[in-house]
Amino acid sequence: MSRSLSNLALKETSIVQSFTNDEVGSKLMSMGMRPGTMVQLVRRAPFKGGCYVKAGNYYFALRRNEAACILVGE
Repeated sequence: MSRSLSNLALKETSIVQSFTNDEVGSKLMSMGMRPGTMVQLVRRAPFKGGCYVKAGNYYFALRRNEAACILVGE
């Protein structure tokens, strides 16, 4: 079952399955976040702001709409 990265609970880990937006997906893949990468939602900004995500050994600050483009699953 796939869901978006923005819907993960804090400190929850999952695996990237795919991207729903090709433009955002290609940007994230060039930075190292590829399908099969283990991700963890570290922190959320207040007032529906961005997300702070750990992917492998890297940390990313993503806008909420970018995080919503990342489908994760088990």
